[in-house]
Amino acid sequence: MTVEIAVRWLSDHSLSVAAGVITVILLYYYFVDRNKGVNLSKKYRNSIFEVQSKIFLNATHYLIAGEKDLAIKEFLNAVELNKETIDTYMTLGRLFRSNGEIEKAVSIHRSIIARDNISESVRLEALKELARDFDKGGFLEKALSTYKDVLRLNKEQVDVIKALCRIYEDLEDWDEALNFRLMLTKLSSENQSETISHIYVEQAKRAFDKEDYSICWEKLENAFRYSPSVSAKILQLKYYLVLGKMDDAKALMVEMINEHELFISFMFTSLQDFKGEMPEYFERLDILKDYFLTIEKTSEEGRPTMVLSRVQLLKDRGNIEEAYQFYKGWLDENKTQSEVLKMEYIKLLISLNKNDEAITETDSLLRGLQSSSTKHYCSNCGFSSDEVFWRCPQCYEWETINFRLNI
Repeated sequence: MTVEIAVRWLSDHSLSVAAGVITVILLYYYFVDRNKGVNLSKKYRNSIFEVQSKIFLNATHYLIAGEKDLAIKEFLNAVELNKETIDTYMTLGRLFRSNGEIEKAVSIHRSIIARDNISESVRLEALKELARDFDKGGFLEKALSTYKDVLRLNKEQVDVIKALCRIYEDLEDWDEALNFRLMLTKLSSENQSETISHIYVEQAKRAFDKEDYSICWEKLENAFRYSPSVSAKILQLKYYLVLGKMDDAKALMVEMINEHELFISFMFTSLQDFKGEMPEYFERLDILKDYFLTIEKTSEEGRPTMVLSRVQLLKDRGNIEEAYQFYKGWLDENKTQSEVLKMEYIKLLISLNKNDEAITETDSLLRGLQSSSTKHYCSNCGFSSDEVFWRCPQCYEWETINFRLNI
């Protein structure tokens, strides 16, 4: 936890740290110059160093105080004093970028790249900063091109590859997104399997919408090879319905119920979203829904998501009375109920004009909300409890309790 706090602090105060580092660099060069016997008087050297130190101390103070404009002015003073200090230019460029002055940041980083007397590592760093300028400014084509220029110089740039992944995924260019995710697996210790699976699913969806089902299945197989994600299984269900593989569809739905119960309602909503011209698809989907409704009631004990899904299907078919009878029976047998379940039950009562019962249930719901309106949760891991806890029972951190008011 201490390491995470340190990393978070460094991220939030990166510019301040950079200013401090530059001050140290100036100290280093000051002593190096003195030892090499630069042809300046000791008094003059001390004067320059004193002015530079004051400038950077002022800039650091302004950065810590959040006064970016004043910090920029101090760094501009430092640049005027010593135009050869690359680190000063770099920091100034980052400041301009963070302040939204993209054109100025671009100008500074381009001027560094154009210099003849810099090392390749400095040129590479300036090129990365230029790419970040374009990225922050929304110039995506230029950002992509510049990020790729960085990789041509040095392929082992994890942060650059991550940036390319992010941009291509935002653009929904799944082919390029996949290429860079695969590249990232070779350089990063972070597991990319689930993300790669989702990208393959997106490719499969496009093939499915084009009714190119052979390509769709090929992409789905690749997705499952990396990770059996929920999105992959839902698309596989669609594929089975299109091909009329009802036994496979039923078996996969049961697997979804057992392994991904929370996604059942979303699954049916996704299956309903079919753009192809195939009436048989919706006939087969109705068969699948019928099969879901025949699943034994005992499988829903303690599983409110299954109950809500069953009730929603019955409502969609106009079987309001059947939905009410089922829901009422389940609620009588399961005394521990969430507010969501109670609210759905009240909606059913209103649909059936059972107004007296609806008022009674609403009164009960409101009393329950009032008695447990104040909840507690851990700000570190999200653990929730009605009880006050000073040490989180889930992540074991101290003093992370927060209060949440539910209405």
